[in-house]
Amino acid sequence: MAVAKDTERDIQENILVRTFRETRSELRQVVWPSREETIRLTVLVIAVSLVIGLLLFIGDSIFTFLYTSLVSLVQ
Repeated sequence: MAVAKDTERDIQENILVRTFRETRSELRQVVWPSREETIRLTVLVIAVSLVIGLLLFIGDSIFTFLYTSLVSLVQ
């Protein structure tokens, strides 16, 4: 009796098909945010990024001022 052997290509195709099916299944279970929630959270992320950027700029400016003052005192 002949037994069908899985070739390497058949195994690869089965892995790909299974992966795509599992991915689709998982994406169906995702609870997507509403448009309003997405906009609200996007604005929040932009605002927090601007605040952190401003704080970094202020800190960098202070250290630059202190460094240039120290260098000018040494010279």
